[in-house]
This record gives sequence, structure tokens and C-alpha cells, in this order.
Amino acid sequence: MSDLIDRIRGELRDSSSEEFRESGKRFFKEEVRLYGVRTPAVNGIAKKYIGPVKSLPKTEMFSLCEELWRSGILEECFIACNWVYANRDRYDEGDFSVMERWVETYVDNWATCDTFCNHSVGFMVESYPGLVERLKVWTGSPSRWMRRASAVSLIVPAKKGLFKGEVFQIADILMTDGDDMVRKGYGWLLKVTCEKHQDEVFDYVMEHRDVMPRTSLRYAIEKMPKDMRAQAMMRPDK
Repeated sequence: MSDLIDRIRGELRDSSSEEFRESGKRFFKEEVRLYGVRTPAVNGIAKKYIGPVKSLPKTEMFSLCEELWRSGILEECFIACNWVYANRDRYDEGDFSVMERWVETYVDNWATCDTFCNHSVGFMVESYPGLVERLKVWTGSPSRWMRRASAVSLIVPAKKGLFKGEVFQIADILMTDGDDMVRKGYGWLLKVTCEKHQDEVFDYVMEHRDVMPRTSLRYAIEKMPKDMRAQAMMRPDK
């Protein structure tokens, strides 16, 4: 496994650009570590080695991904995200604990939060619906990224119309969260829920618009018809 990681790191270094590394940092308010490799190249490296990774026992595959997560370098974390999702047909409900620990331990920016939680965590919750209760626990975490993850992990299932009740429950808990990334996260979740449940999301927004932060409200109503958006925005700034 160490040989495989060494090869991957060598390819990332060879594909890196100092100019792109510096420009990539502008997308983050927090400090991030980057090689400076464009996303298609990162995805290409991940895909190149997916065969050997899939042939590993699941525990070894998780260990390999954890080594990449542990580096804290964005492109290595993206490769780990890619591999975890590519192996999704191998998981059982108990594997959620591994993913939960990674969110708590390694996720420290919006890009890894959204990439990992939209796909791998969302897949697990959709496959094992009882796991949605774990997401509710995340809403009380001191970590801004776990709180954001509690919402964005339901993005893909919500697009399919799933977990409507839980979407509103999580939004209730995060409603006045003091962190802007968390507010944007649950606002985004309401926006995608609107694709299948527009009237319910509109009613929810109208009920809470006097306390819902303006950032969250704007995200939630973004895809609604113009008249609905205008009605929802008739409120004091928050």
C-alpha cells in the first residue's frame, strides 16, 4: 500500500502547478494544503488506480484511504473520496462508523465536506435510512464541518424526494447557527428539497422567515418561481 501511495503522490507532484496552487487557495477562507493539480487530472489519477484498490480487502482499502485523508492535502483527500464512493457496493451499515470518524477527524474545509458527504455519506444514509438519526446527532457537534455535513449529506437523497421530514428537522436545529458555512449548507439542502416538495419548502420558509438568516433564506428559495421568491423576501434583513 505504501508503494501505491508513493506513486500517487509522485503523479500529483508531477501534475502540479504553483500558479494553480496559489489560485486554488482563493476559494477558501481557511488555510488549505494543495499540490495545485486541476480536478480532471486528480480524477484521472484516482481512476487509474481504482482497479488495484477494488481488489484489496475492504479493511485494507479503508486503511489506504485513511492514509490519504491523514495527509490533509486537498487532492489526496479527493482521491480518497473518489475511491470510497467507487467501492460503495461493498459496504454494510457498520461501515458508516468509519465514514463518521473521517468527517469528525479529517474534514476541515467545504470542498472535502461536500465531496465526501454528498456522495459516500449520502449513499450510506439512502441505503440504510436509519442512519439519518446519526446525522441529527451531528447537528450538535462543536465542529462547523460536522454540522454542515449533517445537512449536505442529504443533498442527493433530497433531490430524489427522500427524507423530507428529516430535512425540516435538521433545518430546525441549524436554523440560527452562528456559522455561515452551516447556514449555507442547510439552505442548500432546502433548495434541493424544493425540487420535489416546492409547496412544503415554501410553507416552511414562510413560517420561519422572520428568524431564518438571510443567507439561508436566499439559498432555500433560489429555484422557486419569481412570485414565491418575492413573497418570501418581504421581511427584515437577518
